[in-house]
Amino acid sequence: METTSNNIVLVGPMGSGKTTVGRRLAYELNQDFFDTDHEIIDKTGVTIDHIFDIEGEEGFRERESKILENLCQMSNIILATGGGIVIKPKNREILKNSGLVIYLSSSVDQLLRRTAKSKTRPLLENSTDRRKTITDLVEARDLYYREVASLVIDTTGKKLHEVINIIKREAKNVE
Repeated sequence: METTSNNIVLVGPMGSGKTTVGRRLAYELNQDFFDTDHEIIDKTGVTIDHIFDIEGEEGFRERESKILENLCQMSNIILATGGGIVIKPKNREILKNSGLVIYLSSSVDQLLRRTAKSKTRPLLENSTDRRKTITDLVEARDLYYREVASLVIDTTGKKLHEVINIIKREAKNVE
């Protein structure tokens, strides 16, 4: 796979704004938007929670890899990925060759605020200490996000349009 696909792929922890940023960016750039989690839900007809319950995290990660592979063969798309997509080495290779990969990083406080009311994040569902869970996930995955990223944007305290403008500027430099 060559990287002339004009894809913009967003990676980062849950709550970093990948879906929100991706949707707006796709709208502003007039490109198709995909979200790996939403694609899995559409294909299976069940929630991510349900897949985790039945197949465990491993089953979910397998589905996620297949979706990622299919989506990254497309061109001119904006793709928001699940927070754990970088865990598998195979996915990291796919991501590195998929276009402009942007790591939306955030402070743990911001991630906590953004995920506070969420009921659809299996790794937080049964957590008695959300701060520790999020901190552990970020620490475990940060190097992987950085490994695949063409650009890292710290979204802490930034407004949506600020993040979008940084990405648009960067995308122009790549063309």
